[in-house]
Amino acid sequence: MSRSSRMKLWTHCFPCYDDGNRSGNRFSTVVCSFSDDVLPSLGDTTHQPPKLRKHLVSPYDPRYKVWEKILILLVVYSAWICPLEFAFLRYLPRAPFVVDDVVNGFFAVDIMLTFFVPFVDKKTYLLIDDPKKIAIRYLSSWFIFDVCSTFPFHSIILLLFNKHEYGLGFKFLNVLRLWRLRHVSSLFARLEKDIRFNYAVVRFTKLISVTLFAIHLAGCINYLIADRYPDPRRTWIGAVMPNFREDELWIRYVTSLYWSITTLTTTGYGDLHAENAREMLFGICYMLFNLWLTAYLIGNMTNLVVHSTSRTRDFRDVVQAASEFAARNQLPPRIEEQMLNHICLRFKTEGLKLKQQWTLDILPRAMRSNISHCLFFRVVQGAYLFKGVSSSFIHQLVTEMQAEYFAPKEDVILQNDNSSDLYLLVSGAVDILGFLHGAEQVYGRAAEGELLGEFGVLCNKPQPFTFRTAKLSQILRISKSKLLGIIQENLEDGEIIRSNLQQPSTNGYLPTIKSSATPPVHRTASHAHASDSHQRAEFSELTALLAARLLEFFSMAAASSKVLALLAAVLVALVAATAAVRVLEEEAVDLGSLAPAPAPAMANAAGAVAPAAWAAVAAVVSLLAFLAH
Repeated sequence: MSRSSRMKLWTHCFPCYDDGNRSGNRFSTVVCSFSDDVLPSLGDTTHQPPKLRKHLVSPYDPRYKVWEKILILLVVYSAWICPLEFAFLRYLPRAPFVVDDVVNGFFAVDIMLTFFVPFVDKKTYLLIDDPKKIAIRYLSSWFIFDVCSTFPFHSIILLLFNKHEYGLGFKFLNVLRLWRLRHVSSLFARLEKDIRFNYAVVRFTKLISVTLFAIHLAGCINYLIADRYPDPRRTWIGAVMPNFREDELWIRYVTSLYWSITTLTTTGYGDLHAENAREMLFGICYMLFNLWLTAYLIGNMTNLVVHSTSRTRDFRDVVQAASEFAARNQLPPRIEEQMLNHICLRFKTEGLKLKQQWTLDILPRAMRSNISHCLFFRVVQGAYLFKGVSSSFIHQLVTEMQAEYFAPKEDVILQNDNSSDLYLLVSGAVDILGFLHGAEQVYGRAAEGELLGEFGVLCNKPQPFTFRTAKLSQILRISKSKLLGIIQENLEDGEIIRSNLQQPSTNGYLPTIKSSATPPVHRTASHAHASDSHQRAEFSELTALLAARLLEFFSMAAASSKVLALLAAVLVALVAATAAVRVLEEEAVDLGSLAPAPAPAMANAAGAVAPAAWAAVAAVVSLLAFLAH
């Protein structure tokens, strides 16, 4: 399928899709309202992208969106010129109304076009493209108002009566053009849902637009009252400008706006005030309206400010509570610093701009799996422990992994802790620390792509080291239960993991360990496992040596007492058997946490038990020989 075909298909399936947007946000919410989306009914398995009938215009067509934007500009012009013509242009010239007729022509075309634009049913959320239903819906809703706001009353009067001046009744008919402001209201409703625009900026723009229009409309109406009053000197503007009708239009308009804005803000200086009952009555109505408008403006402004500062206030409260907790419990400065760094990092990563974990949690599991596969598959596949395993095993791992951020000098794993999670360092650096003679020393540093805590998780052993971040680090985490569950479901991959854990040198995994006051230590689980096995072998050899010495000692005393010789043989056999049983149990625990132990592992266990076993055999043989003697 070609790219252009896919674009057309996406446009039908996803009304929010806007391929013309190159700013990085391909899904534009300017043309998307969740209440207008076309949704299939529940259980509908044959839902296909809507195919409109002939001669119909899709409401999501980009060309139709351009047409709507042109209408918005014409609405702004109508909102400004309509009150101005109503109040100031008493003797109406022909020139301004030529532009009005052109604007009316555009809206007349929009009325006819509306009969060919499908709509979304509010109950079924389906796109209705039946021409009859479209016509009935429009005729029963806004058709009458749209026609009245578009009808050219002034041109008709000129043709019929051939005069430019007419009464207020005909002027009120022209005021019906303000009905077109509903287009601006729907525009702001869409802009508020558009993530490409800052919500606070859109909201402020809307509030300022409402305020300016109220000031403009009130100033025009108040001037109209003064202009139509029988005695011009007994008007609010005639008291300071006796011949105000002879002044320029600009001066009269600015004076009207000055009165309107001083009355709106209740800071009138007394220079312009009502002089007759008509003006007093309008002033009362205007100030009552100002009470509602002021409350509306203050309420919206307050909500915007509170919304923008609420997170900062919450962050300061959490930091203050953490500091007081550390001081009250006399925690060391290092722990307090880790607490504050973690809070600051959480504020940054889970703030308004990121919210990564929140975004992943609201998505379906399959979508989260695809995202994790795209982000972390190569990182997990490159870890030494998972080299050679199947791709399906890696896919199961990355699906269960969670990405976390750790601030500098924050402990990831503590020494001698029974770790319940396996960690993989994606970016950053982690220091490997250990306590020697009561002092904390650095053994090395884990680089990007290395595992943390795999020995404790897979071998059921306490962690041999403390892992502490050296700088801001991103780490993947998977719980021990989920990891072992995936291994049990993939036994062949479990064998590979166990082999990688025991023999890291075969796959080239040797973490970089820097020199320090103590000798270099290789931080690998298999190295530690080999050292432990070596210690068990030494224990078995010492046990065998002890049994031999006891046997020799009591053999010397056997000539004088058979009972003593019998007790000596039994004691030697018990010591050797106890040592053999202990070594076998520990080997079974280590190998049982993964998959069933293969032949090489059993050979290691047998080699460790052999000295103790031979001591037990020697003791039994000696006992039998002595009894025969």
